[in-house]
Amino acid sequence: MNGAQDLGGQMGFGPIELEPGEPNFHAEWEERAFAVTLAMGATGSWTLDASRFARESLPPADYLSSSYYEIWLKGLEKLVVSNGLVTQEELSQGKALVPPKSVKRVLKAGDVAGVLAKGAPVDRPENVPARFKAGDRVRTKRMHPETHTRLPRYARDVEGRIEAVHGVHVFPDTNAHGKGEQPAWLYGVAFRGTDLWGPDTDPDLVLRIDLWEPYLDPA
Repeated sequence: MNGAQDLGGQMGFGPIELEPGEPNFHAEWEERAFAVTLAMGATGSWTLDASRFARESLPPADYLSSSYYEIWLKGLEKLVVSNGLVTQEELSQGKALVPPKSVKRVLKAGDVAGVLAKGAPVDRPENVPARFKAGDRVRTKRMHPETHTRLPRYARDVEGRIEAVHGVHVFPDTNAHGKGEQPAWLYGVAFRGTDLWGPDTDPDLVLRIDLWEPYLDPA
């Protein structure tokens, strides 16, 4: 979707300020927001892509005025309500008002380290031959879906070159909305900065983006 999170190439937001020795968290509530989000993700009530979509579909004014972990927390609130795990009234009052709904899995404290170390790989077996190979010229599709996508707005309808073939991976555009993993080939695609942002861009700038096959056509 063309949401507030898709800021690539947008002007006027200023530079990214790097904080020397920046801690992982700036406040205790951020640690809790991170932990609860991961713990709820481990229940299997939604996919990682659905979690991303919950955050990126926040109203633009809300998204842009929120800090990083405020966005995580607001996305989690949307997910627990939409999945019937918490009511809006319970969120407002900060306490349980109805019997809890069961979940598929519960992440116990003693299992956290092992679960995080294992991760959640999204590579899948090859099911069809790759449509492209390294060196091929491709053009990204012009698309403006209302749903989740990993094709940045600034990189649509632009010609690039395949630099790497990463294998088959879960397709986020369907996985975010309960339509299944629909694994697809993933490629590393290189774009010239001038093709993305016009002649005022540094002519030596090259941007590399990992993109799924359904986003691409032969150039």
